[in-house]
Amino acid sequence: MNPPRSARTRRAGGPARAGGSLSAWANRHRKWLFAAPAMIFVGVLIIFPLAWTLYLSLTDSQGSVRAATEFIGLQNYLTVLSDTERFWPAVGRTLAFTGVALAFEVVLGMGVALLLWRPFRGEKWVRVAILLPLVATPVAVGMMWRLIFDPNIGFVNQLLGMVGIPPQPWLSGQDTALGTTIFMDVWQWTPMVVLILLAGLTSLSDEPDEAARVDGANAFQRFFYITLPLMMPTVIVAILLRGIDALKTFDILYATKGKGGGSFHEVETLNVYAYGLSFDYNQYGLSSAVLILFFMIIIGSMWLLTMRKKAVSK
Repeated sequence: MNPPRSARTRRAGGPARAGGSLSAWANRHRKWLFAAPAMIFVGVLIIFPLAWTLYLSLTDSQGSVRAATEFIGLQNYLTVLSDTERFWPAVGRTLAFTGVALAFEVVLGMGVALLLWRPFRGEKWVRVAILLPLVATPVAVGMMWRLIFDPNIGFVNQLLGMVGIPPQPWLSGQDTALGTTIFMDVWQWTPMVVLILLAGLTSLSDEPDEAARVDGANAFQRFFYITLPLMMPTVIVAILLRGIDALKTFDILYATKGKGGGSFHEVETLNVYAYGLSFDYNQYGLSSAVLILFFMIIIGSMWLLTMRKKAVSK
């Protein structure tokens, strides 16, 4: 005996409706489904090294990563935080390097971006010339400037000698090495800030500037009261991107000064300090604690700048 038609309809339509509901759900969440593989991959790449570093920072790992380790809790953090000879001076140099380099790069980047804002003859060639420092790798830039600032054969000291100024130690001096490496960083990375700020300037409307011009405002007034406030969100983005990168600077410092940031640790930042603990002294637990603390500093800086950007955008 055949079942009623309504029952047959329910059995036949059940899988179809299930498939249809699944398709409807996938359609509603398609942006997450398409992005999920990449998000999972990036998440694994970030979470696993961070978790492993956190684990090592809680152990007495040293000598070899395969050697037996013992869980010691926060002892590595207490040891690092009580190190006033290397750790805290490295923190100070890291903040000084980042702050001074970032200030120069933002100010110079804004100035160059304003010069390139309006069309002029040969504009394309000037832009290409400005972007040339970005082409070279930081290690190559460090080696180039190391030769230029060499106390004996360097071009800079020869140029100073022509005007009667005695040779300067530059990279070899305890008081001048950090400033010299900051100059190298500014030379290479100011073009990146120029690109970001120039993109923000080209997106601005001309109407506020033209209205201020009609009202008799001069160039400085138009910049400080109109252009700069409108550009603040872009400036914060440039500071955020370049600041995080400057905090992590390692290549130029190691290429110019080598292990320990020099004989007297004159350019030893947190990156150089952690590298030395790991690969020079094989103190993996201590170096992991330094890296976790460094990671917290970077996250805190990102959070502060992001909050500042949101406040400016309102």
